[in-house]
Amino acid sequence: MTRHPADTDTDIDTDTDTDASARIAATGRADTAPHRHRWTALIALLTAEAMNLLDATIVQVAGPVIHTDLGGPAAAIPWYSAAYTLTFALGLLTAARLGDIAGRRRVFRIGVTAFALTSLACALAPTTGILIGLRAAQGAAAALIIPQTFGLIRAMFDDDELPKALGTIGPVMGLSAVLGPVLGGVLTHADLLGTSWRAVFLVNLPLAAAVLAVAPRLREDHAPVRPRLDATGTLLAAAGTTLLVCPLAAGTGAPSAAAWAAAALGALVLAVFTAHQRRTAAAGRTPLVEPSLLRGRAFPAALATSTLFFATMNGVMITVVLHLELGLHTGPLTAGLTLLPWSAGLAVASWLAGSHLVPRHGTRVLHAGIATLATGIAAAALVYRTAPVGHYPTALPFALTLAGLGVGLFTPPFFTAALRRVSPQETGSAAGLLNAVQQLGGTLGVAVVGGVFLAGDASGRTAGLGAQHALGVAGALLAATALAAPAMTARRRARPAEDREAH
Repeated sequence: MTRHPADTDTDIDTDTDTDASARIAATGRADTAPHRHRWTALIALLTAEAMNLLDATIVQVAGPVIHTDLGGPAAAIPWYSAAYTLTFALGLLTAARLGDIAGRRRVFRIGVTAFALTSLACALAPTTGILIGLRAAQGAAAALIIPQTFGLIRAMFDDDELPKALGTIGPVMGLSAVLGPVLGGVLTHADLLGTSWRAVFLVNLPLAAAVLAVAPRLREDHAPVRPRLDATGTLLAAAGTTLLVCPLAAGTGAPSAAAWAAAALGALVLAVFTAHQRRTAAAGRTPLVEPSLLRGRAFPAALATSTLFFATMNGVMITVVLHLELGLHTGPLTAGLTLLPWSAGLAVASWLAGSHLVPRHGTRVLHAGIATLATGIAAAALVYRTAPVGHYPTALPFALTLAGLGVGLFTPPFFTAALRRVSPQETGSAAGLLNAVQQLGGTLGVAVVGGVFLAGDASGRTAGLGAQHALGVAGALLAATALAAPAMTARRRARPAEDREAH
């Protein structure tokens, strides 16, 4: 058996942070971890990713059951998810910088510990208000974890193995987002030991324990130049994101004119934030986001593509769940299992794309995924149009399988293209931005597409028509995704020629 050169380093925890920082400053990245530990550590990082992203959607199916148990106004139901997603998105940029400053492994371990404790607290919550507050704290803990995984993966793998390692992130993120409602439905219906909905939070405890057991094998990693936190930028980003998300997620129907006005103001504040980041960098201070990421069209297009795509995906998912639980009164298990074909299609297509299609066909696979998802959405709308009123749409799982295949084809080439050319100094910002806009997109998809469904007679005979309208909005979001994606991939097509000229 051929030994990897890094196998000679048998103790990955003996180097001091000072030594690691010196190596990073000299080489632009940390030494790779011993070969036999890399893939074990990668599994732990991906488990942490999955654990956190599952919680962004896992309560969607369990929400009505939580409401029945804890009481409170029906308007609180969306906040079981929105409180988590909002603080998740708000904390990502700052958490990414904390990893650059204090060390990604250190912040990662703190985040996993906090996430386990807040998950336990959510499971024990006695009232609606306390649960919503704890969900916000849980989202903040998740924000500490996710940005660190990108930098830690880059530190562990060399240039030959890095694309393959990064290619695993997309499938895990996409699959976790879809499996959340499925797992939520199964756990809630199973009522294990009388835990009912509380099991959707308790499931995090063994996962977090397993991740913490492997975490010491990760090598500490910092940014090549340790920055300082940008307080003004943090406040602008938080204010803009809150104005953009909260009004749209607060209602139980279509967003009001006031909500859209607040969202527009939020977008304006985020534009001011972008300008502030450029001025901060020009003055020689450390911005919250590396302005170099926003130069040109490639990475901004990746942010737009991510926002629109995850809004589409979550919008379709919430439409299916709301129609089944509110329109047909099927219960959480049926709603969760109906989404299982989507998850299966996503898993198969993600593996196929990451292992075979992307290495051979590149970013063309991304566009094929968008087209396949569009076909699946159109098929689902047709199923709702032709299904008998008040009856379960038996052909829906087949349409969702096709949609899941589209999501699976999209995610590996997307994240590979978005992150492949990010420099070590940009890693924290890139990770925070990509994850933040994913969460924002998911929240907006639930609010806007779900709002279109709820604006009609969600529990009456016209619920199927409301589902058709909601899927139409999701289709429009996907069309916008298709328009944004080419600008993201254009740079990658041009770079090989530039690289050859450089050599």
